[in-house]
Amino acid sequence: MTSTDEVTVMYRPVGPEELELLRHAGFRRWPPRLPEQPIFYPVTNEQYAAEIAGKWNVRDSGFGAVTRFQVRTSFMSRYQIQRVGGAHHTEWWVPAEDLEDLNDNIVGLIEVTREFRS
Repeated sequence: MTSTDEVTVMYRPVGPEELELLRHAGFRRWPPRLPEQPIFYPVTNEQYAAEIAGKWNVRDSGFGAVTRFQVRTSFMSRYQIQRVGGAHHTEWWVPAEDLEDLNDNIVGLIEVTREFRS
């Protein structure tokens, strides 16, 4: 990456299964979506990701984590930010068929920034 390459910081709440798949990928790539998951939903801020991880993931599995990663802005510019609730409930809707391209545009590693347990 050159100093002129811009990156977009993204967050994603994950449960234990997705976190394990990230570990197996060396925290470099997101796992493929399942057939019932046609969209990959990274969110724009840690607060929103923490709400999902701490409430929904913990309720469903007893564990939730917030991940942070960077994607080349030139790639992400094709997707509009969607507001899905309150002012900070914003996310990108990346079709599952675009996930490999998104993975190819990740800069650095996917990192866990927070963990929640029941």
